[in-house]
Amino acid sequence: MKFRISLWHITVAALAVLAFIFFFCLMGYSTLGLVCLGLIFLLVFYRVMARLRKKYPKTIKAVVRIFTAILCIGLVIFGITEAIIIRASFGNPEESADYLVVLGAKVNKNGPSLALRNRIDAAYNYLTAHPDCTAILSGGQGADEPITEAQCMFDELVKRGIAPDRLWLEDKSTSTWENLKFTLTVIEEKTGVRPGKIALLSSEFHLFRAGLFAERFGLETVGVPAETSLFFLKVNYFIREAVAIWHYYLIGGNHYA
Repeated sequence: MKFRISLWHITVAALAVLAFIFFFCLMGYSTLGLVCLGLIFLLVFYRVMARLRKKYPKTIKAVVRIFTAILCIGLVIFGITEAIIIRASFGNPEESADYLVVLGAKVNKNGPSLALRNRIDAAYNYLTAHPDCTAILSGGQGADEPITEAQCMFDELVKRGIAPDRLWLEDKSTSTWENLKFTLTVIEEKTGVRPGKIALLSSEFHLFRAGLFAERFGLETVGVPAETSLFFLKVNYFIREAVAIWHYYLIGGNHYA
């Protein structure tokens, strides 16, 4: 039997190569790798169903209709969720607040990761635009991090000219929930008052979920986005965030970043 290479074969092969690259050659792109695997599954599924339909027409027709209906519902839910995340990602950084809570991200051996550097850039811009604001730099130290995320942000912002007395450190947290919980403790210890409103700075894709956590602490938030500087990395995280939102709603998520 002669094998013919078709557009279907080329597409599946290309998606397989992309999945391999996203999983094993690039760091932080695993969600896009999963998307490629999902597309391969769909291509294989519908091709197999088309062949089986000749033998079991009624059964396969019903299976395909049910599967397609579920798929469409899932895509609609995903689209609505993504629209909410994107809308929140713009934030409202022009609005002032007494306190800016900067959520940490990974520290590499040679300095801040790309995500953390993006957040440091956004923190510098906000603090420069709002000179009366005090920042709480929040983030502990992971097993593979040379210093705490809070200390890394402090060092970088001081280098750029931000006065050290405007920068308070919260260096024990390991998740967004702890970021906010421990930050409120720091503010209360220093001022004796629990704030009702904060400016909350994180990567733009994370602002909506971070705001959900803040609401559970009774906080009104001013969203301050740190733009992810690499386009495909941004796409990867926006897709992943939609899954994280539903994880939060369905399972909880107090202890997850």
